[in-house]
Amino acid sequence: MQFDIMILSDQNELEKLRIDAPNEIEARRQIERQALKIVTVQKFSQQLPGLSLNGKSFSVVLFCQELHALLLAGLTIIEALDGLIEKDASFESRAILEGLIQTIRDGARFSDALDTRSDIFPPMLIGLMKAAENTGDIPTVLARYVAYQQRIDVVRNKIISSSIYPSILLVVGAAVTAFLGGYVVPKFAVIYQGTGRELPWMSTIMLKFGSFVSAHTLAVGIACLTLIAFGSGLLWYMSSSGILLRIVSKVPGIGVRLRIYEMSRLYLTLGMLLESGITIVTALAMSEHIVSRRVLPKLIEARHAIESGAPFSDSFQQCDLTTAISYRMLRVGERSGQLGKMLFQASNFYEGDITRFIDRFTRAFDPILMIFIGLIVGSIVVLLYMPIFDLATTLQ
Repeated sequence: MQFDIMILSDQNELEKLRIDAPNEIEARRQIERQALKIVTVQKFSQQLPGLSLNGKSFSVVLFCQELHALLLAGLTIIEALDGLIEKDASFESRAILEGLIQTIRDGARFSDALDTRSDIFPPMLIGLMKAAENTGDIPTVLARYVAYQQRIDVVRNKIISSSIYPSILLVVGAAVTAFLGGYVVPKFAVIYQGTGRELPWMSTIMLKFGSFVSAHTLAVGIACLTLIAFGSGLLWYMSSSGILLRIVSKVPGIGVRLRIYEMSRLYLTLGMLLESGITIVTALAMSEHIVSRRVLPKLIEARHAIESGAPFSDSFQQCDLTTAISYRMLRVGERSGQLGKMLFQASNFYEGDITRFIDRFTRAFDPILMIFIGLIVGSIVVLLYMPIFDLATTLQ
């Protein structure tokens, strides 16, 4: 396995190394043995420079990581951006960085330069940079933003990883079922039609279906593709309109965990913003774009209550944005003046609960899915061979 490692030389220049190592930890050890300062470590990809699956090769998180390391080394923002341009082979990334440098040289602040490319840099990062420029601690805020994004991706990546195996099972099960129904069943139908024997009614229905598929293969294929396209479009519409979220939130067990996940993400965002020096009301306004449509009205109501002078914890409780545990934690944070840290702790508590739920759900769902697919495939095979068993019994 190969890793691309960005290091900072003694002359404060970025250099790129590529080494072989079994994992990222061993790759870091090899560099540390040479007394070199690591900026970033990335697994080597065969992907062409400037090309990505989603059409965007610029990574905001990687940009913040590298910029943080260079600023800690004593470079100015323009010097750091120049260094990033020299090491980046992507045309798109170079164009973005050159635009930032030109805007700063024209007299704008760094946050204003980021705001000119709001299509790339999220509003939260721009707001954090505005607050950091007032305190003069940009590297610390960059580190907080990187840690925040990595935390946000933990649960998402866990869900994606857990869904890979069930997805493979579904695809393989659907392929086997389609093969049996579209090829094997019609073949058996031709054989049984020539025997003149009366077949069991379930076998008869299945064989008639197989004969129909064999006689109208093109029409059945087009109908299946149309149904898949319609189902995908309907799923996308329900997801984007919030209907799917409302349906899932009513499922026993899952709805509660979904609410906890949204609260965990909200608490993490608010904690990061408050720790970066942003006021509560501004932090609430900046957090509105990260919550779902179901939670957004409650968050706006809570913000209005806090603007009117109501306590943070009481406002969140009245708007159903807390649980019994998180409400007490927020009250303690308010009394101690460490609301940001307490929001982080509440987020950590709920994140652990969500992770454990995903693990338990996956362990239970995978065997159930295998049994379901096995029942479908097994039923088709049994129905195919029932006439043969009947014929064998008659011969005996």
